Amino acid sequence: QVQLVESGGGLVQAGASLRLSCAASGGTFRRYAMGWFRQAPGKEREFVAGITSNRITKHGDSVKGRFTISRDNGKNTVYLQMNSLKSEDTDAYYCAEDLGATNPWVVGTNIYEYDYWGQGTQVTVSP
Repeated sequence: QVQLVESGGGLVQAGASLRLSCAASGGTFRRYAMGWFRQAPGKEREFVAGITSNRITKHGDSVKGRFTISRDNGKNTVYLQMNSLKSEDTDAYYCAEDLGATNPWVVGTNIYEYDYWGQGTQVTVSP
């Protein structure tokens, strides 16, 4: 049974940085693609960033140049470094794992491609 546990969220001012972590257990982490999504109440879950088993990355247009996804297979952990935070980045952030990714060169961006989800961590950015 795969488990994903996010950490690192919090309340910060605009312009600050945060690093989110997602620790995975129960599977062969290095084989799987990982993703970060975010969701505000009443809105659809939005793709933020993803990384394949080959470390190919993709970032959503709204965070490109400010956020960076990375992974440490030795620690079974995926990270999301968030710089130059804006008030519109305020959301619950979710980590997800894609066990069925067949192409290690393409990052999945659809929520339906991911099989397991963490419980989420809240990021709040004050103006």
